[in-house]
Amino acid sequence: MIKLDQDWWSNQYETGSTQWDAGTITAPLKAYFEQVTDKDIAILVPGCGNSHEAAFLLQQGFTNVTVLDISQVLCDRLAQKFTADTGKGVQIVCADFFQHTGQYDLIIEQTFFCALDPGLRTSYRDQVWRLLKPNGKLVGLLFDAELPDGPPFGGDKKLYTKLFKDRFQVETMEPCYNSIEKRKGRELFIKLRKA
Repeated sequence: MIKLDQDWWSNQYETGSTQWDAGTITAPLKAYFEQVTDKDIAILVPGCGNSHEAAFLLQQGFTNVTVLDISQVLCDRLAQKFTADTGKGVQIVCADFFQHTGQYDLIIEQTFFCALDPGLRTSYRDQVWRLLKPNGKLVGLLFDAELPDGPPFGGDKKLYTKLFKDRFQVETMEPCYNSIEKRKGRELFIKLRKA
């Protein structure tokens, strides 16, 4: 099994091995963000990668976005990308998600859950729950396919429902109708509210 640590992820960015990166915000998250009216909510994007979501949120006038990743190489690049916005809408945190503290209204899931060793999924669920404010939401995409040789690692609606049901109210967990081409028919859009 690959050791998915800081060095491994930094190497992926150094070598350009970022095949998971869509190159822009994906349509499901764009559509979701466009209907959020409160631009001051606290938003966390864990395992943020190249932070296309944060860039879009800033363009839309959101004022409190935190991007978090374990790769120092990536965080250094993000500091350059968001030079004009750091401290004025976006905060870059280079850290282990499981050690992070804070309180958020919204946590965005976009290819982070699937990048974690499946043995960490219960810890992910519990950490998301801790980081969310009362009635906070986890919103995003999960793979609806078996991907045993990950990362990415997959799953299905039954597995995710069982994982999240004790800590979250499942408001939406449905096949995604507007996935990017290479993920069509293989994603679920989720909206889970902290119970």
